[in-house]
Amino acid sequence: MRHPREVLLGAQAAAVSLPVCDHYSGVEARMIKSLALQAEMSAEFGACVFDVTLDCEDGAPVGGEKDHANMVVALANQAHLAAKNIAFDITPRVAARVHAVDHPAFEQDLDIIVGGAAAALCHVMIPKVETVADVDRAARLVDQAACRSGRSHPLPLHVLIESPASVHRAFEIAAHPRVQSLSFGLMDFVSSHGGAIPASAMGIAASPDADDLDQFSHPLVLRAKLEIASACHAQGKVPAHCVVTEFSDTAAVQAAATRACRALGYTRMWSIHPAQIRPILEAFAPQAHEIELAANIMAAAEKADWAPISLGGKLHDRASYRYFWQVLERAHQTGRRLPDEARVYFSV
Repeated sequence: MRHPREVLLGAQAAAVSLPVCDHYSGVEARMIKSLALQAEMSAEFGACVFDVTLDCEDGAPVGGEKDHANMVVALANQAHLAAKNIAFDITPRVAARVHAVDHPAFEQDLDIIVGGAAAALCHVMIPKVETVADVDRAARLVDQAACRSGRSHPLPLHVLIESPASVHRAFEIAAHPRVQSLSFGLMDFVSSHGGAIPASAMGIAASPDADDLDQFSHPLVLRAKLEIASACHAQGKVPAHCVVTEFSDTAAVQAAATRACRALGYTRMWSIHPAQIRPILEAFAPQAHEIELAANIMAAAEKADWAPISLGGKLHDRASYRYFWQVLERAHQTGRRLPDEARVYFSV
């Protein structure tokens, strides 16, 4: 069997397939619970369906940055070691968000965290990136720290776009070879406008008829989201949607995630509370009929040695095969049950 990844050149919009949810924790007790939840849900779904990002930027107390970084190292290494010591073939995905490139603790974060836990990390999140030069500097320092730790392959970088200037440069930043994903920093973006964007744009309106413009209706916020998504797709990177601050309203979270996925082109989204993870997975998952159709098309395509086929009165060729392969990939990422003929693709 020739795998679709080998046959369908350019089958994935992004060069790498990431879980659709990125869960952030900044307090030690919540970090521990998040890592335990990741292991539980990996066993439940048969795949690692969300990343856990251990947060230094918003999590570390002022003056306690060094101790916080050392705590992140210990937790990341513990999760990595625990996975190696049990008969479980799903690797945990643990990342760290360090301080911004212009923060006094930035280099210290990288030295401690990457230098002490490079093998345990799936990526490093760099906040408040403004230019390609910021990425260059981060990559250089990450590589130096990773080299000291003995990591043999480059550690991917994820970056946060949080200002009008960085949105303007989103295509250049996304083109950087070390950047794997761009995330939109909603609250800092709104704050950077000096009051010109109302606070309502950091939230979600209670109803579509509400007078206040929210994060999906304010023109400047919506434009920024579209620019970031477009930049990522143009460069084969993963666009990650911003937070929903109404963390206790799971219906609002799922509605926002659905809109980000279906209307704005995002393939990943942040979670800031464990209750948000399952609604995000549900929103980003293909529906059952989409999975069944994709599995049928891929099976027929493979039988035809990937030549054009007719199915249900419609023509399909490699252009549509690529799309339906992406449906199956997203189904796997979100822990959906796959038909037998499609499940085999993810067991090799």
